[in-house]
Amino acid sequence: MPSTYTTNLRLTKQADGENPNSWGEILNEQVISLVDQAVAGYTSISVGTTATVTLTNNQGSGDQSRSAILEFKGSVGGSHSNIDVLIPNNSKVYIVKNSVSYTSADNSIVLKVAGNTGVTVPSGTMALYVTNGVTTQAVENINTTFSSLTVTGAARFDSTVTVSGAVDLKTNVSVGGTAVVGGAAQFASTVTVSGKGKFMTGALTPIITLTDAASVVTDLNTGNVFYVTLAGNRTLAAPTETTTNIGAVGQIYIQQDGTGSRTLSYNTVFQFPGASVPVLSTAANAVDALFYAVRTTTKVDAILVKNFNRS
Repeated sequence: MPSTYTTNLRLTKQADGENPNSWGEILNEQVISLVDQAVAGYTSISVGTTATVTLTNNQGSGDQSRSAILEFKGSVGGSHSNIDVLIPNNSKVYIVKNSVSYTSADNSIVLKVAGNTGVTVPSGTMALYVTNGVTTQAVENINTTFSSLTVTGAARFDSTVTVSGAVDLKTNVSVGGTAVVGGAAQFASTVTVSGKGKFMTGALTPIITLTDAASVVTDLNTGNVFYVTLAGNRTLAAPTETTTNIGAVGQIYIQQDGTGSRTLSYNTVFQFPGASVPVLSTAANAVDALFYAVRTTTKVDAILVKNFNRS
């Protein structure tokens, strides 16, 4: 009876009485060394010259697809805009590091079993991928619950992120799916949501104090809630960074100084109901709030709510 091989890692299973006087050598080379490769092997895969790269898949000897860690190197976007990396149709876990250089943002590297959809491996990432021999999925897409999570470096989430308690993020965070924050949230750096974003119960950036000047400027990349105290007649300039913040909502608190009777005019991007430009409260230290929503790059819809409590 000839030797056979294990289904997933393709290790040699020697038959009774086979390979006399070389059993130990075969055990070492075709089983133990291959297990070592599967548990801790690190293999570099070069991509770029062909649209499909098929990992080697050998019975009882070393191959690329048995390695635990795969690093993709090379480039994409030259001869081919999209490159598929094909893995065997066996269940396995892979750690994948993507060191490939990209020509443009629409280039991609896809890890897949032949004939199936697969999963895109983001540029510059290192992550865990699981296949059942048919579908391939990034472990970061699996639902995970943490009682406490601290992020000190850049973070990327490619699926739904739900926070029911308070969150304080002091780094760049990218969410490729849906972001739902149900508790208080403080973002000290950039949060990018390419899917749907829902922030509730105080999940906003801290209030940004604006510089009082003849033209008062708001930068939507710094926050969405602002406060300014007027010491003279002013104009509210068009917000900066509307292009990247379409759909943003927030408010601008406007306070009279101790003298009062300061006026505020508005850049033409601000659109008011009935095209009626509102007039500020005039009492000393009076506080009004301008609620706004960025409709387009040149249209910011706004409503002025007057006479908030000044204490």
